[in-house]
Amino acid sequence: MQQEQHNQVDADEIREKYDRESNQRTNIGKWAWIVAFLGISLTIFHLYTGYFGVIQTQKQGAIHLGTALGLIFLLFPAKKGLHKIQKGIPWYDVILAFVSIYVAYHKIFFYDALRDARIQGYTEFDFLVSVLGVLLLLEATRRAVGLPIVIVAGAAILYTLYGNVIPTQVLSHPGFDLDRIMNQLWFEDSGVFGTPIKISAKFIFLFLFFGVMLIHTNIGKFFNDLAFALTGRYTGGTAKAAVSASALQGMVSGSSVGNTVASGSFTIPMMKRAGFKPEFAAATEASASTGGQIMPPLMGAAAFIMMEYIGVSFSTIMLAALIPAILYFTGILIGTHFEAKKLGILGLPKDQVPSFRKLMKKQGYLLLPLVIIVGTIVVGFTPQRAALMGIFSAFLVSLIRKETRMSIKQTIKVLEEGARVALPVIAAVATAGIIAGVVSMTGLGNKFADAIIALSNGILPLALIFTMLACIVLGMGLPTTANYVVTATVAAPALINNFGLEPIAVHMFVFYFGIVADITPPVCLAAYAGAGIANANPFRSGTTAVKLAIAAFIIPYIFVTQPILLWVDVEPLALGMAIATALIGMIAISSSLIGHFSAASKVWERFILFAGGMMMIIPETITNIVGLVLIVGVWLLQRSRRKHKDQDHDGVAAAQA
Repeated sequence: MQQEQHNQVDADEIREKYDRESNQRTNIGKWAWIVAFLGISLTIFHLYTGYFGVIQTQKQGAIHLGTALGLIFLLFPAKKGLHKIQKGIPWYDVILAFVSIYVAYHKIFFYDALRDARIQGYTEFDFLVSVLGVLLLLEATRRAVGLPIVIVAGAAILYTLYGNVIPTQVLSHPGFDLDRIMNQLWFEDSGVFGTPIKISAKFIFLFLFFGVMLIHTNIGKFFNDLAFALTGRYTGGTAKAAVSASALQGMVSGSSVGNTVASGSFTIPMMKRAGFKPEFAAATEASASTGGQIMPPLMGAAAFIMMEYIGVSFSTIMLAALIPAILYFTGILIGTHFEAKKLGILGLPKDQVPSFRKLMKKQGYLLLPLVIIVGTIVVGFTPQRAALMGIFSAFLVSLIRKETRMSIKQTIKVLEEGARVALPVIAAVATAGIIAGVVSMTGLGNKFADAIIALSNGILPLALIFTMLACIVLGMGLPTTANYVVTATVAAPALINNFGLEPIAVHMFVFYFGIVADITPPVCLAAYAGAGIANANPFRSGTTAVKLAIAAFIIPYIFVTQPILLWVDVEPLALGMAIATALIGMIAISSSLIGHFSAASKVWERFILFAGGMMMIIPETITNIVGLVLIVGVWLLQRSRRKHKDQDHDGVAAAQA
């Protein structure tokens, strides 16, 4: 019991260290009822508009962002760690909270006048409001999300202001006055209150609240038990169960670091006890938790913005993400399998593994909300209605068992928690709107496209590599959603317009590489969080996570040029062959990186396996045949070597006898 409490304390400390979202004040004294009122009101507002219909988007966005900004200043201290020593809320944060609420609600109070001002011109007071709004948004984002995204947004504003002094013609522009910049970013549709915040208010908040509801039904524990029931008894069962559980939980939580800590505090010690090295245990959990954001049905918040950007239904996004997600997690599972084979780690004893049949009979009903939300989306309901039905079904599910049944007090707490969970996402999305607004004002997207074409010399693979590097570098400081907004605004049009690629393939490409930044050294926060739990070397954990998640670095290059894996222009036979060959390719690549296939691999065998795996992933008949020959050849060679080794061992044993 003491050990469990110790692990929990460690997990909380690691979460606070690597996950900015967890640095909220807990001792707020008399202001608790104000925070509760604002949080509950914000959640009820979204439930109301989700059911009865969205109000005018600028007004909805103002309530959505303004209330969130107020809550951020009340809950997040100015400096990380102050929430541990500060009691109550400082007077200056109270002032900032209510000023930030007003500057957003100003759009509601003077809605008609501001609409006319787009033609007639804004007043000096409007300009003051816009400046305060942008500054307060940046400060709130710094507190709730972190400094890197604020630096990027600040640099974007300076670029808009001083574009005329940039020497290179590729990036220079005439420059804009400060009043025009601020008014356009705050009051018009192409800035803070543009598409990202509209989607956040319309869809994302409801799905985040759905995730909160699922957590309160104990679905996280059920996912862990289900994962162990399915995979625990096989070779390396603890690692495979960790991957399966994190995949299931990650698609609900949508946070790489948060899921790594939540699942990892349970799975990482188990993997270490089974015999896995600390770095491998940390990497397994981090790579699986990170992949939760690409796992249908919920995926990350960015998926809803993608839906709006490319003008397709969310069911189309879900379907497009399905096969790449399967390949991603299959690659990690295969990696854990070969590592377990190399180390001789077996599965768990039967008496330590839950019975799948008994588990589903007793708790299978917990899957009902997920089934309902997928079903309603697939049959054509709007995402808002699907989210509402999922929330309602999760509430009903919570009533079935006494331990999950919520009292009125607990229901109120859940409503408040729904708002708290959404705060960092809202801040990040709004700040990303600043960057998108700058791109719109300055034509940076076209300039970036010209730069990519110039650097790549019009060669598609080079253009994809440069785009990948931009996504990963941005992802080291920006949350996934903000990273996607920036790259979808700046980089995606270059690939679509200049190379004629499928829009959904390009958007999935930048989405993927924004996500894997969380496990890509040197700034790999999910791997660092896992390393903190495992007492492992953080950098080595990050490099191991990249090995395990290698599919995320390879598959996007395939589906962007061969979008059949995204269900684009699908022929059933061709799709089946593409999936089968890709899976075989992932087996070969994972084995080459781990260093074990049928037996321990020599260096040259690892190179051949990697090359053969790459050929199998490319959906071309000739490369598939060559790749299969290489892989089978190495397998037969290793099998023969292992057979001779076993015979020699038997001979020595017989001689000794």
